[in-house]
Amino acid sequence: MQRRSVIAAATALPFSAPALVAAQGFSPQNPECIAPAAPGGGFDITCRLTTRVLQETGISPVPIRTQNMPGGIGAVAINNINAQRRADPNVIVAFSTGSWLNMAQGRFGRFGENDVRWIGAIGADYGVIAVKRDSPMNSLQDLVAAFRQNVAGIPVGSSGAVGSQDWTKVALIARAAGQDPRRMRYVPFEGGGQAMAALLGGHIQVFPGDASEIRGQVEAREIKLLAVLSPNRLPGVLADVPTAKEQGVNVEWPIVRGFYGPPQMPDAAYNWWVDAIRRLQANPVWAEQRNAQGLFEFTMVGEEFSRFAKARTAEYRQLARDVGLIQPQ
Repeated sequence: MQRRSVIAAATALPFSAPALVAAQGFSPQNPECIAPAAPGGGFDITCRLTTRVLQETGISPVPIRTQNMPGGIGAVAINNINAQRRADPNVIVAFSTGSWLNMAQGRFGRFGENDVRWIGAIGADYGVIAVKRDSPMNSLQDLVAAFRQNVAGIPVGSSGAVGSQDWTKVALIARAAGQDPRRMRYVPFEGGGQAMAALLGGHIQVFPGDASEIRGQVEAREIKLLAVLSPNRLPGVLADVPTAKEQGVNVEWPIVRGFYGPPQMPDAAYNWWVDAIRRLQANPVWAEQRNAQGLFEFTMVGEEFSRFAKARTAEYRQLARDVGLIQPQ
């Protein structure tokens, strides 16, 4: 797999858990990973997969238990952390790009990107823009041109309502075409499967989805991809699909998965968790486990990741203002 890390492998620390603990003066005691959803979803997988491999590789000297805390797609978890565990060194919380969208739109109440300590990412999926195989559109520029001509004339559909991840992917394309995304003809579905069926049935013309969920249709030649919303081309069956940036459209959509800690987590504990995730990413065992879950490599931790998380949330907040999802302040 082509490496798309933001941090080079050369920066990874050696695999010496005792040395790491001694250097930082912190060792986790009864650590916990909060999955802010019911068992079985992406947050749950993020916690359980990561904590299992941390222990199996010896990066964590003790088991890390997973606690499911559903409610508001992360709202209950971030409120719990800020109200009751602001300085807890032994707890981390799973998040995804959707968490940033919720923060940006005020769906976590008064808590936002500055009310946690961003630890790092463990992998990412990437957005794609798909059309039916016999569509007259053959490139992202064709879609941009169609949007410029009549943004309301191209039926688009995917899972989630206006303001969701899938809606935002194509909203960014519409904005790049100089159009108001609120004028798009967007059809929400209960899930990606329903939206894909609508695409294949000709009820919608454009499907903004995820790379991991459309491989079967690509291999069966039922659809074609106008672009992948990744910084570089993706491996495998998607290797020939150009990125949006290659086609002159400055849009990326990594669906990042990772962890944050409480806002007052002590530095020694924060550094331990950051280094643990960095060392996990550099371990070949992790690459195998991550790939098995359909995740691509996305390596960014610590302060660099904190800047990235805050910048992305600010971008989504501005987009939400631009398209009228939240009121300007």
